[in-house]
Amino acid sequence: MTVPARPPGRLPRLVATDLDGTLVRSDGTISDYTRGVLEELDRRDVPVVFVTGRPLRWADDVFEYVGGHGLAVVSNGALVWDVARSRVHLERTIQPELGVGACRLIREAVPGSTFAVETLAGIGLEDEFLERYPVPDGSRRGPLEEIFDGPALKLLARHEELAPQDFWDAAEAVVGGRLVITWSSATSLLEISAPGVTKASTLALLCEKLGVEAPDVIAFGDMPNDLPMLTWAGTAYAMADAHPTVTAAADHVAPGHDDDGVARVLAGVFDL
Repeated sequence: MTVPARPPGRLPRLVATDLDGTLVRSDGTISDYTRGVLEELDRRDVPVVFVTGRPLRWADDVFEYVGGHGLAVVSNGALVWDVARSRVHLERTIQPELGVGACRLIREAVPGSTFAVETLAGIGLEDEFLERYPVPDGSRRGPLEEIFDGPALKLLARHEELAPQDFWDAAEAVVGGRLVITWSSATSLLEISAPGVTKASTLALLCEKLGVEAPDVIAFGDMPNDLPMLTWAGTAYAMADAHPTVTAAADHVAPGHDDDGVARVLAGVFDL
């Protein structure tokens, strides 16, 4: 998506940043330096919107840093969460019939595929799905048709043998645009969203409500699920250790996430 360039000398009006591999360091923390930069932007009434593939149950670990505007885009655009009021601002869900049908197509094309379902209530997993992160107590396990019995924010598809790109190629070929498939993990984990739902499309809806146009957005990311957002925003930064497709699509390259890359770029842009 092509947008007009931001006029010279005009500062961005909104910051959109991915979390893992971008704003958050490898140890899962946000540095004091980065926190200070975000707080200063908040004082200047520049919203910093976290735009992440994380589900709500993981994203709330860093919500204390979002500032006074209090909104975050999670699950790759499936949910906008009102942090200040702790409630849903916008949901863009996958209906069970569509999602189960897509999973069947993927499993037929790629035997060995397993699935999990993210909802507001938490995660449901097939028995064979090997989650790499701690699963909350009480999470449902069972056949796909049982765990996918209501609208879902995100589907997860995992394969233990294929490389991420190979798995994505095979899944994309059979799903054929019925749903949005992307990935952001070093393992073969696909993240599947409702039709038309990406980080970019939901961020655009949020910006429209805030009266902010794409040329006035500066965005940061590191993985393929960030590509729609980076190509939509007026100014796009890939992290120094980003996936090659992200580096190729971005306007600029920021220092790595362990070197406070987002904060250092923002400090320069806003002359902090």
